[in-house]
Amino acid sequence: MRKPLLIFYCLIFYALAELIWWGVLLIRAQPDRKGMILSEGAVFLFLFLAGAYYLHKTLKKERKLQDQQKNFLLSVTHELKSPLAAIKLYLETILKRNLDRQQTKNFLKNSLKDIERLDDLVENMLIATKIENKSYSFPKEDFNFSELIEKIAERLQIHTCNTQTIVTDLVPNIHIHGDKFALTSVVTNLIENAVKYSPPCSEIGVRLRKNNGNTCLEVVDQGLGIKDEEKLRIFDKFYRVGSEETRKTKGTGLGLYIVKQVLNNHHAHIKVKNNQPTGTIFEIIFNSHGN
Repeated sequence: MRKPLLIFYCLIFYALAELIWWGVLLIRAQPDRKGMILSEGAVFLFLFLAGAYYLHKTLKKERKLQDQQKNFLLSVTHELKSPLAAIKLYLETILKRNLDRQQTKNFLKNSLKDIERLDDLVENMLIATKIENKSYSFPKEDFNFSELIEKIAERLQIHTCNTQTIVTDLVPNIHIHGDKFALTSVVTNLIENAVKYSPPCSEIGVRLRKNNGNTCLEVVDQGLGIKDEEKLRIFDKFYRVGSEETRKTKGTGLGLYIVKQVLNNHHAHIKVKNNQPTGTIFEIIFNSHGN
């Protein structure tokens, strides 16, 4: 992308030099029309520079998108390789060693967790592509949102640390009208993000309640928090802080983009608030008139 930008700047410089040169020649040839030539030249120069500026912005935007896509491909590669390598190791161990029933069961459970992680990744890529192509219709139905969140939280419960838990505080039998598949992706992405960006053995809170007739969902973590200038950008497609080579947390940059797009389609609002003393609160409000 650097070479096209360099060529673009050279062409701009050449065009400006030619414009000035032809202006000088016209004034020399017709000095009595100097005022008209300068005024028309100023208008042309303004239009030329305005066009060059917007073209420059477009090229920079394209370059930024290419960098984001490069980071996305790197992150997807990492996301795929890690669970696949773990599954391969578990299965090879089961085949090569004479394990007892409990050991075999534990290895298979861990393999299943990695398969579910791969399934979440594929579903994210699928729904993001459909949203981008505007080919997803968001089929809506009435369903028990409390039960859906409870099932997702149970599936994502962390087992690597005895004291790290996903604590749910859900008002039972809250029903909403929405796309169950898409909202499953929303809840999954928010809880997974909270886990990824929280320190080991910390508590993740998931709360669901009714407030003035609206359905409110909160996902609370105790991580480092999000800077104010980042809070709007985190919902951009592929956006992640830092580079894939130095970033320790896993992810593709699609999760919060999907969250925002799905919620927009459900007439719901999401707020990013600071948790006290540390961490982030993602608050979703489903308007009662939108459900």
